[in-house]
Amino acid sequence: MLTTALQTGEGFIKVIGEVGTGKTLLCRKLLNEMPEHFITAYIPNPYLNPDELRRAVAVELGVKQAQRMSVSLLTQRIQNRLLELHGQGHSVVLILDEAQALPETSLEALRLFTNLETETRKLLQVVLFAQPELDERLAQMQFRQLRQRITFSYKLRAMNAVEVTQYIQHRMQIAGYKGASLFSESICKKITKVSNGIPRLVNVLCHKMLMLSYGQGHYQITNKILNAAIMDTEGLVIKSNKQYITATVVFSIMALAIYYTWAIGL
Repeated sequence: MLTTALQTGEGFIKVIGEVGTGKTLLCRKLLNEMPEHFITAYIPNPYLNPDELRRAVAVELGVKQAQRMSVSLLTQRIQNRLLELHGQGHSVVLILDEAQALPETSLEALRLFTNLETETRKLLQVVLFAQPELDERLAQMQFRQLRQRITFSYKLRAMNAVEVTQYIQHRMQIAGYKGASLFSESICKKITKVSNGIPRLVNVLCHKMLMLSYGQGHYQITNKILNAAIMDTEGLVIKSNKQYITATVVFSIMALAIYYTWAIGL
């Protein structure tokens, strides 16, 4: 899908996803599967001011002595290099990971990069991989020009229970496992609930459950093993109806106490 968007000549492409939804993995897959006529400039570190961003792009494109020349000369050399690559039949793609961390001035410099074009095609295409905070920043009035240039946008979502089950089975098969399913449907549903369907958390939980199961000599993942994995994972909480009922009772008691205190005060 991303390669199709690039091949159609889209100027700005934006991929948004929460932490752990697979943005960096998708970014690497794009880099590895890029068609041969594409030249990529990959910027993994977004904490760059406009000057550092220009020089990083120039280095990626093979501009010589990019760290020494003035900004105006550097900009001209970048444009010349892009024209040279275009003349050779190449398309150039600038890929930025964690783009939500780009300084405001660098976002504007990024927009100006895409002004470089021929009569028929952009000389530089840009792909942004970012957390939802980027959308919040682009919603500001000062970034409306950049926002309007984003012609393709995709949001990575969390997995549902069916997708988590299929994902775990796929990962087990890739690892070489050919036996009966270790993760029951009910366990997969509980994994989905506690991880909110975030792939990274699903990976962490499954890894810990497999280690615990192996250590205890079990051939099936149990609720006890799942709960142990949850308790050992930072930021996760075992969710149960009992906890929900207890919390509801406590809240009701607090509400009644506040009401009677207020009534007595009257």
